[in-house]
Amino acid sequence: TMPEISTIYKISVIAFTLFFGASGSGCPVLECWFVQEKPGHGGGFSVPMSQEKSLMFIRTEAYSEESLSALHPPADISPSRIYYMTDPAGTFCSAALNPPKGSVNKPKCEINPFMPHASMVRWASALTDSAQSPVYLQADWFSVAAQGLDEQLTLSNIMRAPSASKEPQVILSVSSKTPVVRSRLGEPVLLDCGFWVDASSPVHGSGFSVEWRYQFRGEGRLVLAYDGKNDRFAETSETGADINITGLYEKGNASLILEESQVRHSGTYICTVYLPHLLAQVAVDLEIVEPPSLSIYPSPLPLLVPGQALVVQCEASGFAPHTLDLSWEFSDADGTSRSLGQGSVTGHRQASDGTFSQSSRLELDSGKLGLGRGGEVTCVAKHDGGTRRAAATLSVIGVSAPSIEDSMAMVAVALVLYGLIKFLSWTLSSSGESF
Repeated sequence: TMPEISTIYKISVIAFTLFFGASGSGCPVLECWFVQEKPGHGGGFSVPMSQEKSLMFIRTEAYSEESLSALHPPADISPSRIYYMTDPAGTFCSAALNPPKGSVNKPKCEINPFMPHASMVRWASALTDSAQSPVYLQADWFSVAAQGLDEQLTLSNIMRAPSASKEPQVILSVSSKTPVVRSRLGEPVLLDCGFWVDASSPVHGSGFSVEWRYQFRGEGRLVLAYDGKNDRFAETSETGADINITGLYEKGNASLILEESQVRHSGTYICTVYLPHLLAQVAVDLEIVEPPSLSIYPSPLPLLVPGQALVVQCEASGFAPHTLDLSWEFSDADGTSRSLGQGSVTGHRQASDGTFSQSSRLELDSGKLGLGRGGEVTCVAKHDGGTRRAAATLSVIGVSAPSIEDSMAMVAVALVLYGLIKFLSWTLSSSGESF
């Protein structure tokens, strides 16, 4: 009946409101590690660190006494390491940070004390021209780094809490929805990076700077730097890299655009956003993956005579990264396939564009390998970019066992000879009778 339906609807709405009110509009309760230097130790290269279990309750709106009383922190975590975070932008409220209940895989999270300071890089130095430290900075500051499930999200936030309070609010948030990017050679690449600044914070509207830096195996270089306060780019040696200035100002879109991916672009890219006295950064890993092109030499394969050996070579070229598995296969006339092993594989050779080449040599001996009357020889290359194959036809001549085609040809010849003999015999017998 209508009254019953109305009552059920009202109960559902109340339950929905209570659930999402307690959970902060679907935001997760995030388990983290609180990491800091152990007290009583001076500086140095090896500073001992301590880590404690920590928990963050997250909402997009400020906490009220009622919302706080509805939360029940676990007893195994120190009350001093339980935080009630307000994240107006909702960057922490991503499904990548909120796994299903009972899930074994969980997002990674780390909280560190943060000390606001003036920037040391020249494209952000204008943000802190004044030597005075704003009163706003006199508070407890924290940085939070989190990684979502299945490489869907990485983010870094700067939080501010009134001194001795456990209710921090996100002031600066930097995130990437593409923590890991794979691209083919020569394609345009987008490395995602976005940032958000709390509009109620005094640092909002005071200017910003964005920096993209590359790191790989100890090598580092500046890819792009933009001084938002003075509206200018820093000079770099990098070419073919850009950001969308319109998107940067309108949406906080600081994504890096590489016009044409090259092997040298593989590595880690760090997106850093600077505000006056604050900074946050995320890392994006880019891997250029290009499968090999295969060729078999000599081409075509010459006829193989029993007792002789034929050396064939498979050349794999233009691939990256350098890890490659080369092998050989043989398929006979019946379609039965079997492995012929790896052959003799050479070392890697690197071309000027950074791609690699490698080859394998195989000695074909019909007697030793049991090649019969021949078939198809295939070179197989297994690579991160996919498996590639190249095939060539091999013919073996002079083998004692005739093939089906040879047998049919011999039968045809025998029939022709039989017919010819019968015809001659009939012709001779007819001529004898005439005399």
